[in-house]
Amino acid sequence: MDGLEARELAYFVAVAEELNFSRAAQRLGIAQPPLSRTIKQLERRLGVLLLERTSRKVTLTAAGQVLLHEGRRALEGLAAAARRAQRAGQEDHRLVLVTKAVGDGGMLPEILAAYESEPEAIAVDVLFCGFGEQAALLRGGFADVGLLHGRPDLTGLDSEDLLVEGQVVILPARHRLAGRAAVTLADLDGEVMPRWAGLLQDDAEGPEVRDAGQLMQLIAMGRTVAILPESARGYLGGDVVCVPVLDAPPTTMMIAWPEQSRSPALAAFVRVAAGVAARRGKGD
Repeated sequence: MDGLEARELAYFVAVAEELNFSRAAQRLGIAQPPLSRTIKQLERRLGVLLLERTSRKVTLTAAGQVLLHEGRRALEGLAAAARRAQRAGQEDHRLVLVTKAVGDGGMLPEILAAYESEPEAIAVDVLFCGFGEQAALLRGGFADVGLLHGRPDLTGLDSEDLLVEGQVVILPARHRLAGRAAVTLADLDGEVMPRWAGLLQDDAEGPEVRDAGQLMQLIAMGRTVAILPESARGYLGGDVVCVPVLDAPPTTMMIAWPEQSRSPALAAFVRVAAGVAARRGKGD
């Protein structure tokens, strides 16, 4: 069997996501008959039924569900490869670092300063993103390296742990717990916690938050409180306070990059970041 074509995958993914040939054709900007023919040809080539069709609906078979999952990844990989190639071909090649605004553990200025002295160093652009977006931007070819917290999906990425931090709760300055030296998770029972955009959370019912600025404003307004890494202390304004949460599990900051990268500039950046983190850990 010949390899799958990107066009075939794109057509199938559109139908599988819409579960309607007419809507999929409209989305792709093509007529419905050639779309239907392509899907049938694809099923014949694979030797499996991908879609169950009736007069009322279209549903995915088990094989179709697998191809939808793998097809999405393949199409995303092709798009990412094109972006990386385009960026690598630019005369002014730069390293793009992605992080959320309060997600560098307070180490980024030191990392950037140390990196400048590396023989392989190139200019670094810092791309600030919303919560939980770093891994997707790395996989999509929009960035070369990222600083991440928690337990993100690292599919397609290599990573190295940099820093383990305790956690603090960020509260409005007039909150009932604002004057405490420390709190426990039990003290926070009943508090409204934010929902992080793009992340699944079963227990959060507060406002959806996309970036640090929005989060701090919502906290100052008394709409929510949030548990963040201890290094977030350095980004607080006067209308919010932070209090250590004694029994909150530690959180890990890591550096991540696309797997199988061969960039000397990227390797130097990862090495420098690990060195800065190691010195921080020793209290230097």
